[in-house]
Amino acid sequence: MTTAATSETREPDGDGAGLHLLWLTETYPPSRGGMAQSCDRIVRGLRRRGATVDVLHFTGRAHRRPWTVETQAGGRYLACPVEDDPAHALNRAWSVLSADARTSGVTHTVAFGGSRPIVAGPVYAAWLGVPLVTLIRGNDFDAAVFSTRRRQALDQALERSALVCAVSQDKVDKIAALHPHVSARRIPNGIELEEWALTSSDVVRAQQWRRSTVADGAVVIGLFGQLKAKKGGVFLLEALRRSGVADHVHLVLAGSIEPEMDDWLSGHEQQLHYTALPFQDRFELLPWYAACDWLAIPSFYDGMPNVLVEAAALGIPLIASRTGGMADVLEDGTTALLFDPGDEAACIWALTRASAMEAAQRSVMSAACRSLAELELDTEREISRYVEAFVQAGAAVSARG
Repeated sequence: MTTAATSETREPDGDGAGLHLLWLTETYPPSRGGMAQSCDRIVRGLRRRGATVDVLHFTGRAHRRPWTVETQAGGRYLACPVEDDPAHALNRAWSVLSADARTSGVTHTVAFGGSRPIVAGPVYAAWLGVPLVTLIRGNDFDAAVFSTRRRQALDQALERSALVCAVSQDKVDKIAALHPHVSARRIPNGIELEEWALTSSDVVRAQQWRRSTVADGAVVIGLFGQLKAKKGGVFLLEALRRSGVADHVHLVLAGSIEPEMDDWLSGHEQQLHYTALPFQDRFELLPWYAACDWLAIPSFYDGMPNVLVEAAALGIPLIASRTGGMADVLEDGTTALLFDPGDEAACIWALTRASAMEAAQRSVMSAACRSLAELELDTEREISRYVEAFVQAGAAVSARG
């Protein structure tokens, strides 16, 4: 197989009928967070296109479920509690799968990130005699590639994959450099535009909060999601503190705040204006999105955060680093104010530009963000790309005999 490190940009035609995917994941509802949202969106989209998707969900203590096999519209759902003995759980899951006659119809095994799918994917695919497709999101690669414990499993999964799909071009390029004979392509995250929209009550709540909390003339910048170290949250806070425009900015910090950020805020709470919110379900964040003039994604490295796509769909321009999916889809001065990862001076300049920008110019950027979401990041385009990827992976394996 020749190297294929390509950026997927066109919208292929395709139908999922005939695809039967064994989908291995650690992140699926009732799990929370961006990966679980993406997993659910893609599975539903594939089933909507006629594919059969059997979800094998490796659950942990946070979302413990008993062993379960449910028949759903478009496939099965299997809850596999892992707990303290992953080898036992994966062997037991295989026993359940292999005893069910429906498993004989599986055409592909899909590993959707996480350590257990990466370990189980090559084995299950070999036992089933079907191609393996590995879907790389972000942290699943970033954490494992430099881990002495997890690197071998990652390499084995990538080497044995008929196709690897990643959400950002830099991940595609890194995978191709490490495994030059593996076919890899970019499929960015999408969003269901009809479902992800502001209601009049969301807008009213946002306006009420701004009137009661935000100083006249200040801009509101949101920092949403799991605010761990790689997301650059403390870096952004420090840049804002040094910028000279902190008095004209109100931050909304919505998500899981890591101890490093919590400690920083405790030591500088008089120097910034901010509202900190607990982690909330996705749709609970809509009024807070509506309250923001800008969304910030200052990551040092990343995949393609859902908040990028969500903000764009709502017409909220971004302040973001040029890494991961931000570098792929955002354009400085059009949909975002960009800076290189970790470049404090450039981040300060982006914050200064954001605080001084007139509403009319920001409105033009808002329209460009919505256009980006509609033309490039719609979930139907995303699902078409996955359908084509699975069909091509199966055809390539068949051609090799």
